Amino acid sequence: MIAVGDTLPPITFTRLTADGMETVDNGYFAGRTVVLFAVPGAFTPTCSQAHLPGYVVLADKLKAGGVDAIACVAVNDAFVMKAWGDSQNADAIDMLADGDGSVHKALGLSMETGSFGGTRAQRYAMVIKDNVVTLLNVEAPKAFEVSDAETVLKALNL
Repeated sequence: MIAVGDTLPPITFTRLTADGMETVDNGYFAGRTVVLFAVPGAFTPTCSQAHLPGYVVLADKLKAGGVDAIACVAVNDAFVMKAWGDSQNADAIDMLADGDGSVHKALGLSMETGSFGGTRAQRYAMVIKDNVVTLLNVEAPKAFEVSDAETVLKALNL
């Protein structure tokens, strides 16, 4: 599993924007501080009721404290991620898709859920500065205690 102090391996997400489908790679993290948080699936209960909404509410505080971007990722396609972001008024959050789970496999942060959905991302929050992981909070299975926006805000002393 990737750890604090590690440089991100080559990774590629997709994102649907007003201009169409876009590829997002390590260049997205270059020279910036990014909070990346992952959820097991878009439109699922904890993800929709607490995880993403917490970042929507605290986005201004995170950005005022020096975070350049906040990104949410799930093993869903870019169309689903865009629709979910729109439904959650997540304009301040970049909604990234890891459609086949390859990013999370490369990071060592995937999990198998069987008939629930197959390969999914573990729930986590990560702070990445210029492609280097400076904070990594991975949740225990079925937990939501360390990857929420408030915990990341406190960890960044904001």
